Amino acid sequence: MRLLRLLPCSELSAVSGAALTPALTEAWPLACDSHRQNVEYMFGIVGIPVTEIAVAAQAAGIKYVGMRNEQAACYAASAVGYLTGRPGVCLVVSGPGFLHALAGMANATINCWPLIVIGGSSDRNQETMGAFQEFPQVEAGRLYNKLSVRPSSVEVIPAVIEKAVRTSIYGRPGSCYIDIPGDFVNLQVNKSSVKYVECCLPPPISMAEHSAVSKAASIIALSKQPLLIIGKGAAYSHAENNIRKMVDFCGLPFLPTPMAKGVVPDNHPNCVAAARSTALQHADVIILLGARLNWILHFGLPPRFQQDVKVIQIDICAEELGNNVRPAAILLGDINAVTKQLLEEFSKRSLKYPSNSEWWKRLRGKIKNNEERSKGLALQKSLPMNYYTVFHHIRELIPKDCILVSEGANTMDIGRTMLPNYYPRQRLDAGTFGTMGVGLGFAIAAAMVAKDRTPGKRVICIEGDSAFGFSGMEVETICRYNLPILIIVVNNNGIYTGLNANAWKEMLKFGDPATCVPPVSLLPNSHYEDIMSAFGGKGYFVKTPEELQNALKASLTDEQTPSLINVMIDPQSDRKKQEFPWLTRSNL
Repeated sequence: MRLLRLLPCSELSAVSGAALTPALTEAWPLACDSHRQNVEYMFGIVGIPVTEIAVAAQAAGIKYVGMRNEQAACYAASAVGYLTGRPGVCLVVSGPGFLHALAGMANATINCWPLIVIGGSSDRNQETMGAFQEFPQVEAGRLYNKLSVRPSSVEVIPAVIEKAVRTSIYGRPGSCYIDIPGDFVNLQVNKSSVKYVECCLPPPISMAEHSAVSKAASIIALSKQPLLIIGKGAAYSHAENNIRKMVDFCGLPFLPTPMAKGVVPDNHPNCVAAARSTALQHADVIILLGARLNWILHFGLPPRFQQDVKVIQIDICAEELGNNVRPAAILLGDINAVTKQLLEEFSKRSLKYPSNSEWWKRLRGKIKNNEERSKGLALQKSLPMNYYTVFHHIRELIPKDCILVSEGANTMDIGRTMLPNYYPRQRLDAGTFGTMGVGLGFAIAAAMVAKDRTPGKRVICIEGDSAFGFSGMEVETICRYNLPILIIVVNNNGIYTGLNANAWKEMLKFGDPATCVPPVSLLPNSHYEDIMSAFGGKGYFVKTPEELQNALKASLTDEQTPSLINVMIDPQSDRKKQEFPWLTRSNL
């Protein structure tokens, strides 16, 4: 725990490099107490009335990253919460700035990531008068946040910040909003009246009832076709060591959800990700470790699951237990602690699932078949390249310990199957909310955290061309802060599918693009790499496997310069045929 003293005004001015103003002096308690709560990173866009808060945050030791869009800033701050366990802060101006950040608040809360949003607002004495950018921000924030509050005075701001940080990380993590009226920033108060509070304690660790643990172990012992599903809640709780021990000790097949990849390495022999549909459809007992039976897992319902499948649900949130499917056993508690309890129970029973069972034979057969199909697609020589060829070459060259950020429909889904993860909390994607536009914000956050905690670790952001368009201007942010992020745009000229240049020209013969070009189409052969070059990074336009390999090698060798590789693929390239649609429609 690091407790900062309140700097004298002269020292504050020297640290910030800014002229000292009453507003800056009064913004200091807000910034100082954020750092007192072990908040290290702030992302945002400054303006009236929050500019002084950003300057004071830097002076207090918080790293401030100025972004180009509030959505991307909020995504970045939430990713910091997931990667570090302490919330990042998103700083926004009033009205439109606050509204732009709502997507990030919702994404963080639904993803269960801690986040603090601090928003400026209009002066209190101008409420209901049509003040500049006046908007009911506290009320609007309640729909998206665990806590939405305006401090009653400057003096209580430290207590409000402590409560917001504590609320964001206790129980099921999520977003919290703090509203700062413009007149607070300029209000002068006696420093001795400011009520500073200690840093909030780490979240309490809760454990499941012993009887529930015993019941779960008995159900697993009697199963014929068990499946362990690892969710990102397990990654967030740092449960990887105990989960790996359980997989090895019990011999259970496991399936990671997208951001849980790497909790147990993808190359572990018990990983059945390549036989996902078969594993889900035929398992008789499913152990959910921090995963939810939402759309990602098809609600736990037929036809993707057996009608009578027994579900053992382990979650930190009581309200989640029994959602969509009635569990055979419920274990309420911290994933890491409960996994340790299960391990202790298994050791008493010497529970070991046989590796030569019919269940394992079926799963391994499906894995082999699917891997051969993917390999066949990856080794195709035809041009333009397909997704599988692109990911094959990426996989061969990127570091095993890199942080992978991915978004886009086929780009994200195929990349998840083709690009393995070996370490936890090193894959960030669209997540539970299925949010597009998160990629560059997540990558910036990951690069900032990696620079401080694991210098030299590479961040590789793989985007579809449509996904890149949501926040492409953040390339300037990446270059401004000299973050050596490698962006790979898998460019198929469209959303899902696009048109090649000749087909585009033919379409235009029929008239206005607004009436004749398919809605999924984007401009063919767009040179996104020029955006990176324009801001001082390195850009590469590639069409062949050889050009892709050369661009990857050059980008990965240069550990100081941001890069963007624009990879042209067949506009009609698609994923291999799926047994079920990616989004199984529920009959509920």
